[in-house]
Parts: sequence; C-alpha cells; structure tokens
Amino acid sequence: MKLGVEAALVGGVLLAGDVEVVDGRIARVGVASANGRGIAVPGFIDLQVNGFGGVDFLEADAAGYSRAGEALLETGVTGYLPTLITTPEDELVAAMKEIPIVAEGPRILGIHLEGPFLSPRRLGAHPPSARRDPDPELLERLLAAGPVRIMTLAPELPGADGLIEALQARGITVSCGHSDATSEQANAAFDRGVRTVTHLFNAMRPFEHRDPGIAGAALARDDVIVQVIADGVHLAHDTVKLVWHAAAGRVALVTDAMAAAGVADGAYSLGSLEAVARDGAVRLPNGVLAGSVLTMIDAVRNLHALGVDLADAVGAATAVPADVLGLPTIGRLDVDLPADIVVLNDNLDIETVFVGGEARAVA
Repeated sequence: MKLGVEAALVGGVLLAGDVEVVDGRIARVGVASANGRGIAVPGFIDLQVNGFGGVDFLEADAAGYSRAGEALLETGVTGYLPTLITTPEDELVAAMKEIPIVAEGPRILGIHLEGPFLSPRRLGAHPPSARRDPDPELLERLLAAGPVRIMTLAPELPGADGLIEALQARGITVSCGHSDATSEQANAAFDRGVRTVTHLFNAMRPFEHRDPGIAGAALARDDVIVQVIADGVHLAHDTVKLVWHAAAGRVALVTDAMAAAGVADGAYSLGSLEAVARDGAVRLPNGVLAGSVLTMIDAVRNLHALGVDLADAVGAATAVPADVLGLPTIGRLDVDLPADIVVLNDNLDIETVFVGGEARAVA
C-alpha cells in the first residue's frame, strides 16, 4: 500500500516521494509519485494525558479508554501514556487496573504516575491529602498494580534517592516534577541518571538569577530532556522561545490534557477535583491550572508558529518523547519501523492517521 503523499519526514529530514507500507511496517520511502499530496510524519507520542474526549482516566473503564483513544487519534496521537495524578492508594490502584494496555486506537505505552511523591510546596492541582513522602513499600505496591513507564517525583524529598534507584533498576523513567529542588539538588538527581523534567517551569521552584532551581539546572545541561506544555497558558510564548534556544533537540512537547480536551467548555472532573474549562484553560475554583485542553497537533503548530522549523517541531512531538521512554522504534518514520504515521496537508491539518499501517482516523 502506498500512502499517496508527496514527501515524508525521515530522520528529521523532509524526503520527496511516497511511502509504501507492507504488513503494518514501512517498506520503502522516497517512492516516485506523480500525484502525491501532503506530507507523512511520524505519529505523535504524548507522555502526559490525564484524560481526553470527555473521559477522565482516574475514573475510566475500557469503554472510556476506547472513546478517548478514538478522539486522540483524530489529533495525530498514535502512542500515549495515561497519566494518573496524586490520588489515595486504593483509588489509584483501581484506576491503574482499568488501563487496557492492549487497546483499540493509539498504542498505550505504559502508565505515567504523576505522584504521589511530590513536594508539598509545589503540588499545583494535586490534592495535598493524597501526597506522600517517599515510601519504598508504597512504591512496590504501585509498581505491582500496573506497567508503570514514567514516575514523576520530587528529587529533593528525603528518601527520594532510594526510589530513583529502584525505578531505574526496573527500567522505569524517572521524571523530576512538582518539585522545590534547588539547582544543586536537581543536578544531584541528574548526576544519578535522571534524564527528564515534567512540564518545565510549572509546579516547580521559580527560576531566579541567584537561585535557578530545577528549571535552570535542566536547561543548563545538555543531557536532560525538558517537557513543555506549549498551549500559551502554562508558558508564555517568550518562555517557550527561551526554552527552545537553550534546549533545541531535547524539548518534548506534552499536552497534560484532561477530560475537557477535544470537547466543549464546561465543568469536568480530574479525579476527585472539579475543574472548569473555559477559553483554552482549565482551572480549579481557586484559579489553579488543572491540566489543559491542548491537543498534540496544536502543540506542534504552536511551536512551529514561534519560528521553530516544522521538522524540529514534529520531532518534539515524536522522536524526543520516544527517547524519554527509551523506545527507538516509535516516534520515527523509516524503513522497517511500524507504520504509525500522520499525514498532514499544507495547512498542517491532519488528513489521515495510521496505526500499524491501518488508517484509523480520517479528517
């Protein structure tokens, strides 16, 4: 099967010609095509999705994941991590057990546990009653409940070192976030092998000229991937530009989407929390941001609109998040790789989304 495109983004370079798919994998690129339209790019990878299409993942069942997955496909996401915020243990375990790791729609790549081992000073929308100090026994119970792929934690908490070591020993990505870490504390975690930061600048120690904190430490290094929510709400456009200038090639776009994403404004739940989506933002009654309504295609468009080359903006939604997970066969378009592909037109609208070579969403 040929996709009928005029070019494809292969290895970060736009290559003229069509893409041929055989048995769910990419067989050839640069295939001669006289009437091709649009460009093929790798399917988007989202590391942080709390819910989507009216579905809250803390309360979802298999049918809910199916609905959310179909809605995510329409935004170009072919692989994602259901993300569960800080929640009482019994509710968190129950929610983890509902996640269908083999599912219709985009590939579910594992679970992102955002908490509960977070700084009490940087909780954001996370309920303080469910926050916990580092507890190895609790960690073991959570890891036994489902396939955790990423855990966000505050590295400065007493006992966090042991959790980081235990997670890394199991091949689970540790991401620093919801943290009051100083730059010294952050660098200590990075020196121990932590290689990414959850939604840079949000819910972390502010950057100051004599106290750059965890954000400054991450930007100053060349071995840490920084995740950003490029919705124009969580970060100012100039902040995103600054991040890109400091960390081009190691910026991962995330949406932090919640149930209101992909549907109308109104009242929605984020676990036990009630939030209102209005005018592109989601807030708790006290005004604190509670996730976003951002889609990944809009994140790519937003980054590109700030002057970032399209190939690099797509890379921030594909290859770079795949690197966070240590998965070299996703987030890329090349021969012998799975045919998880998004076809874009000249206006960066999504024409078709393929998962394993099968057309799963068509505009």
